[in-house]
Amino acid sequence: MAEAAPTTNGVGGSGIGAILAAGDRDFLVRNSGEQVKISSIEASPVALYFSASWCPPCRRFTPKLIETYKELASEGKSFEVVFVSGDQDEEAFNEYFAKMPWLAVPFSDSEGREGLNGQFKVSGIPNLVILDAKTGEVYTDDGVPFVSEYGVEAYPFTPERITELKEQEKAAKANQTIQSVLGTSTRDYLISNKGDKVPISELEGKYVGLCFVVNGYGPVVEFTDVLAKIYEKLKEVGEKFEVVAVSLDSDESSFNESFAKMPWLAIPQGDKMCEKLVSYFELSSLPTLVLIGTDGKTLNTNVADIIEEHGFDAWEGFPFSSEKLEILAEKAKAKAASQTLESLLISGDLNFVIGKDGAKVPVSELVGKTVLLYFSAKWCGPCRAFLPTLVKEYNKIKEKNGDFEIIFISSDRDQSSFDEFFSEMPWMALPLEDERKAFLKKTFRIRGIPSLVAIGPTGQTVSKDAKAQLMLHGADAFPFTEERLEELQKELDEMAKGWPEKLKHELHEEHELVLLRRGPRGTYGCDGCEEMGSSWSYRCDECDFDLHPKCALAKEEKKGEQEDGKAAEEAPAGYVCEGDVCRKA
Repeated sequence: MAEAAPTTNGVGGSGIGAILAAGDRDFLVRNSGEQVKISSIEASPVALYFSASWCPPCRRFTPKLIETYKELASEGKSFEVVFVSGDQDEEAFNEYFAKMPWLAVPFSDSEGREGLNGQFKVSGIPNLVILDAKTGEVYTDDGVPFVSEYGVEAYPFTPERITELKEQEKAAKANQTIQSVLGTSTRDYLISNKGDKVPISELEGKYVGLCFVVNGYGPVVEFTDVLAKIYEKLKEVGEKFEVVAVSLDSDESSFNESFAKMPWLAIPQGDKMCEKLVSYFELSSLPTLVLIGTDGKTLNTNVADIIEEHGFDAWEGFPFSSEKLEILAEKAKAKAASQTLESLLISGDLNFVIGKDGAKVPVSELVGKTVLLYFSAKWCGPCRAFLPTLVKEYNKIKEKNGDFEIIFISSDRDQSSFDEFFSEMPWMALPLEDERKAFLKKTFRIRGIPSLVAIGPTGQTVSKDAKAQLMLHGADAFPFTEERLEELQKELDEMAKGWPEKLKHELHEEHELVLLRRGPRGTYGCDGCEEMGSSWSYRCDECDFDLHPKCALAKEEKKGEQEDGKAAEEAPAGYVCEGDVCRKA
């Protein structure tokens, strides 16, 4: 770690000294205000930490970097960090820097900070550039994942050390046992929610599900509720199956609150093995249930999708071998074949939808029609942006087809938001607090909104992505069947014969765009209007740039989304809005 007083054996005008010095400034600062001569830095390696208080990923990563920094210091290992702030004002810088035990480029030296950003081509934060302090050799310009995944084990963060760790990880997976997955050198047990310590050895010879959990996160709560019923059923029929909770909660009270409702075991909260398993199994989404076989080897890195698709019936597919999954698929196919509009929309006395005046409309009046289930919410920006288009196309379809209706299925948080949003719609809805909404979201596995599911006159599902069809073909997409899509594709192919094979466009002046036939299932995102497209695009392979033919041929400049003067609402916890959809995070 750095000393306050200058020394004669520092790096001076080479290495880290040459990189960090700017103009007349030859020092860095601590959060106490103390100035530290750059020439006094004897530690190597040195990490340049590009970060900012306004950046959520930075705020999540900083505690991990602090933990690693302090742990290396306690072990007497040479390492220094220099904070290069991206904050917008000095107050924010000071508040954020106050939590950091290392050095920083003074906030007042904006030119120096900007110079470092340019020198290391920093395009996103958090970013951790780790280099040899004496030579200036860059070990890595992407140290965040190394520290996140390996912590102090990655020291000294050289390419050779990272390669060594990856080889060790590969070998560990090849020789994996239930003990190596769940235990550590100092812990050979798991815990129950009663506080009992259960030896990991008791799980040997069993199937083990590793369930990654976060207290209060809706999708995880819903999943663990179903998993608990499956767990009890498998125990009842004598299957050798155990579940182990891997908590991602940052505090013990949150962990205890969620774990109290679980009938299985857990790795103790705060155990570093929880973090390691996130990296080891490359966790990318929640819920996730990793299935370990009776020999301790990984059978499936995530069977959560299977359980979400089949619900409680998934127990019949355990342990989810290909043969068992075929059985589940056949049952699901048979269930889908027997689907009717009544089976989707009637539950006990709930046999109606509501009209614009709040009047109850019997579901029986919708039987025999093509019905779109419209999953949406007022707080969702993409939903508000999509609604005018949907209203326009709805009215066009209704002019020619009386046997068509839309039912709004809201994810709004309060009645006033529901009422305000529904007032802009000319169709029907399920009441805000209606229990059927959860069933429909689960049945059609709604991951993001806005979403449109098309139900045909017989009650069968004809499309789970009618929104894409509507955006591409407008009202002509009705009745959203495969046959209609094929007809439209033929019409589009015929039109394409009159389009130029290549063209230049002001949105992409670097190269010519080439007309590309992508096939009926080849979807892409248009870089002009930011909507999804399929079948045909004008594309630049070199730049991975696509335009809808209508955007390319109209030569329209990309326009930002407009909200008709309406104030944006914050998405609720658990959702992230990107582009034209809000998804569960």
